[in-house]
Amino acid sequence: MAPLGADRFYNLVKYGFYNGDSLFRVVSGFVVQFGINPTPAVNKAWETATITDDPVQGSNMRGTITFAKTNAPNSRTTQVFLNLKDNVFLDGMGFAPFGKVTEGMEVIEKFYSGYGDQPTGLQDQISKEGTAFLKARFPELDTITKAVIVGPAAPAPAPKAAPAAPKKTAPIVVPPATPKK
Repeated sequence: MAPLGADRFYNLVKYGFYNGDSLFRVVSGFVVQFGINPTPAVNKAWETATITDDPVQGSNMRGTITFAKTNAPNSRTTQVFLNLKDNVFLDGMGFAPFGKVTEGMEVIEKFYSGYGDQPTGLQDQISKEGTAFLKARFPELDTITKAVIVGPAAPAPAPKAAPAAPKKTAPIVVPPATPKK
């Protein structure tokens, strides 16, 4: 569907970027959006790490996952949204889905939606102040505890001959999903 978006998402998950991430925009019957890291320094590091736009080859149907972007070309960074319904009108706006939820949509539809779009206009503050800001202003938001890669794309387990050295990972940052003014 959208190979550049899929690759970026895979790597963000692989390195723990979405761990602890709040689902800051949950609009019933529309989308669930996330991708601003809970750590401000990580967000700062990623704010200009854009990827080239993928051509829209799939449609923003219920259950698809798509990178958020501004109106500028090639502005995708770390924010994504899950479509809660068929949002085909987004196709013509250049939103290229890169994946699809294959099970668990009933869970996604139960995320807290009481704030709706309210936090969306505060993305700069969320990025700069992280979890502390969200917990103070929007304490009911749901959070991703840990995102992991499963299935055929997951790396094979290491051989048991020698224990692997612990890996060090750096947190990753997310820029806003809606157009900046």
